[in-house]
Amino acid sequence: MLRTLVWRFALPTLLVITGAAFFVMPHVESLLTGWFRADVDMRAQLVMSSMEEPLTELVDRPVAARIKRYLAKVTADERLLAVLVCRPDGQAIYQTEQTPPPVSCAMAAVDDFRQGKPVRTPRGTVYVSGFEAVAAGGQAFRTLIVHDLSFVDRRHGTVRDYLIAFAVLAAAALALLTVAVAWLLLHGWVGALIRDIRGKRFQDDAESPRAALPVLSQVRQVLREIEDSQRLEMDYRENWTPRALQHVVREHLGEPRMIVVSNREPYVHMRGEDGRPRVQVPASGMVTALEPVIRACSGVWVAHGSGTADKDVVDRHDRVRVPPADPAYTLRRVWLSEEEENGYYYGFANEGLWPLCHVAYVRPAFREEDWRQYAAVNGKFAQVVAQEAQSDSPVIFVQDYHFALLPRLVRDRIPGATIALFWHIPWPNEETFGVCPWKEELLRGMLLADILGFHTRYHCQNFLATVDRYVECQIDREHMTVTIHGHVCRVAAYPISIEWPPRWLEQLPGVDACRQDVCRRFGLPADIAIGIGVERWDFTKGIVERFQAFEKMLERHPRWRGKVSLLQVAAPTRGKLPVYQALRQETEAVAEGINRKWGTESWKPIVLIGEHQEPLEVFGLYRAADFCLVNSLHDGMNLVAKEFVSARDDEDGVLILSTFAGASRELIEALLVNPYDIGETAEAIRTALEMPRQERRDRMRLMRLTVKENNVYRWAGRMLMDAARVRQRQRLRTAAARGTSQARGAA
Repeated sequence: MLRTLVWRFALPTLLVITGAAFFVMPHVESLLTGWFRADVDMRAQLVMSSMEEPLTELVDRPVAARIKRYLAKVTADERLLAVLVCRPDGQAIYQTEQTPPPVSCAMAAVDDFRQGKPVRTPRGTVYVSGFEAVAAGGQAFRTLIVHDLSFVDRRHGTVRDYLIAFAVLAAAALALLTVAVAWLLLHGWVGALIRDIRGKRFQDDAESPRAALPVLSQVRQVLREIEDSQRLEMDYRENWTPRALQHVVREHLGEPRMIVVSNREPYVHMRGEDGRPRVQVPASGMVTALEPVIRACSGVWVAHGSGTADKDVVDRHDRVRVPPADPAYTLRRVWLSEEEENGYYYGFANEGLWPLCHVAYVRPAFREEDWRQYAAVNGKFAQVVAQEAQSDSPVIFVQDYHFALLPRLVRDRIPGATIALFWHIPWPNEETFGVCPWKEELLRGMLLADILGFHTRYHCQNFLATVDRYVECQIDREHMTVTIHGHVCRVAAYPISIEWPPRWLEQLPGVDACRQDVCRRFGLPADIAIGIGVERWDFTKGIVERFQAFEKMLERHPRWRGKVSLLQVAAPTRGKLPVYQALRQETEAVAEGINRKWGTESWKPIVLIGEHQEPLEVFGLYRAADFCLVNSLHDGMNLVAKEFVSARDDEDGVLILSTFAGASRELIEALLVNPYDIGETAEAIRTALEMPRQERRDRMRLMRLTVKENNVYRWAGRMLMDAARVRQRQRLRTAAARGTSQARGAA
């Protein structure tokens, strides 16, 4: 601490005083020069007064020897360098031997030097004084007296040295005195402050000076924030669990439950052939990730009721408790007309925003009627959320691109709500997003959330650039916040994940048993290598490119013909849209062509499973596979990659992963490929098939560690802890505003 004081106080003081001394030095030298010149002028006048009478006689009878002897006596003074006796026309009557070269009688003819002037010579500066005189015989003459000024330079140097020494000593003394005083004051102040902090005395009972109270208040706030934000992070850094998430919601958010909003529902009731409702879990990465979170935290999930038997199982408030086997939370269903669903879901959301945000080269379609339905459905969901909220400050977790307007609509109804919006798909650059006719309305709706999350920092940067271009607001890129009309929205990357460990593994047998079951179900030879792809039937997933790469591998490496099959699960989705109908037809045609070209009676290269598979069945496929191929053309995260890794507790299997999927930022031990490069993907398949067991194990072990540490509870926990900080700041601002209002009322 003493060293810090020296650097902060002593050294600057020393530098300032020394600099001031050097600044003053020229003025001191100028003053001394003036004094010395006045002294020399006076001496010259005295010398001339003593010489004037003898010189008048000598000039009348100019005998050189006599003048020389006389002037030699005069110039015996060490400061008097030379004397010149001159005629008015500049001719020298006599000049002493030490006369410096630049000084001559000719100078006197041009300038009389009666005021005295310095003259520079090779040996230094001299001072020349001129005097007019008249000899006894009436002859006029001039006398130049030359003084040596070198003593002035010597005195300047002496004065400069003394002045610098004085400045340095004075600065050092002042600096040390400052440090000593500061040390004594600061030592006592800090000691009292530390005692107050340790004793948790933050207000009027504090022992430290009154000036320390603002510091104590800040310390208390910092300590609380550290305790609130880091305690659970430290406890669950490597093991985020449902219990940790419950603690965040109840203790940090101050709510016993939260409200989740999404278009897709976590459980769909479909009417079976016998007319009875059957429960189905939809093929959705968002549902896969979010359902464990809401089970852990309880609360309400608001979603579109799309199942054929959904209305048969709800109560009069359109609610049903789920999961059916072990109810843990409430599902509140929202009903949409066919016109609303076509415009909001199939139209604006999936023909407009979905292709706009994915770089998959499908042109987005924006229609005014679709936009009206999108806005109306967002309003309907906002009304339901307001009905489900049981307080003035609920915690609302909004999901995905279907509800870009929802944060603003909910904020209008519940100003004190804490709203987090997570965007599950990529965010394009600002120029691409500018295609949307209603871009400003969408952005303003999103910015009324408190927390806005994306999968990657790259998507966050794209979003901030888009906002900067199209919305008038304040952007703090260092802290990743956007302020609009006084509301602060934090934009951050929260890579989504899955639950760990997956609950489905508890119901599945070992890897060998799963493999036998899969071979039996799909008629595969027992010794065949199995590749797996699990997707919704979507143009962003690269299913056709996957088949082409698999065919290329068979073409380049004939030894694998008949020894490997690719099982492709393609769950139907958005079947009403022409682009999805065309994609399904193309996919089936490509698979049929490859099977016809390369297949045999006992071997089918591609097994296309074009129907929904329950999670238990999907995880059985993961455990049976030798490799999993995830070659998305563009994806926010793609949780299939993480599901495959989580399913392989035998630490075997190879993941082939697209560099255009968000998961590639985390699962770097996968075989990363450019999905548009069919040849590269084909070679990755061959590499996966021929990879040694130890390398497979090393890669899978590292990926499993990554998924375990960054599981879905950590994803949700980070978002909700950030939301908790926002919530605490809101309460502080509200309390401060209430106190100010009461003070004004009392006044």
